[in-house]
Amino acid sequence: MDSFLSKRLETYDKWLKARRISHSSRVVPVSESVQEKQWVLPTEQVTEIVRTAKTVAVQACECRARYKRCNNPLEVCLLFDEMAEACMDKGEARRVEFSEAKEILKHANRCGLVHLALYRPDHALYALCSCCPCCCHELQIIRDSGRRELIAHSDYVAVTQVDDCVHCRECVDRCVFGAREFENGHMIFHPHACTGCGLCVTTCPTGAISLSESTRPMPLSSPRRG
Repeated sequence: MDSFLSKRLETYDKWLKARRISHSSRVVPVSESVQEKQWVLPTEQVTEIVRTAKTVAVQACECRARYKRCNNPLEVCLLFDEMAEACMDKGEARRVEFSEAKEILKHANRCGLVHLALYRPDHALYALCSCCPCCCHELQIIRDSGRRELIAHSDYVAVTQVDDCVHCRECVDRCVFGAREFENGHMIFHPHACTGCGLCVTTCPTGAISLSESTRPMPLSSPRRG
């Protein structure tokens, strides 16, 4: 872990000790992964989080700009309301309408990026990042320090219909949290490692995987309206 990430982890630990935050960020499931007819939880879906914001802006991903370890898209970080206005004023972000923001999220999903909702110690949601494990600050900290508790899971967990699984390994390659592995010709699922991001659902060619409501819910607030 480099000095930048070490300092970031120190900051999180200070906030956690002071009980200013419970987690550094929250996994948000891909909107296509949750059937609206099954779960009426609009604030759980990324498109609904964006829809409720008064102002939405997009800026280049700070993590990928810093580390430059992959070719994933840069302009994918969405900012909301006060944070969006502040970054636009400084020329660091540009305003986007809901339709463009939705396309940005869809493109991020196609690239296999994890949606992380970031919030301040006062629990105000201010950004929605689309993260890769090679560059993302949060995911790197998990990988290098094993601090999985810093990222709050979504309210969902992946469920696989074993009879429909064709053992193509697509979900194994796409899972960035190590919840799936392929061994002796069979897919092995580790539910404790699943964050409910939904990337495995949107890549499964047979539709064998779905998201089911988890028993570990944690409320996620939408951007605050003034």
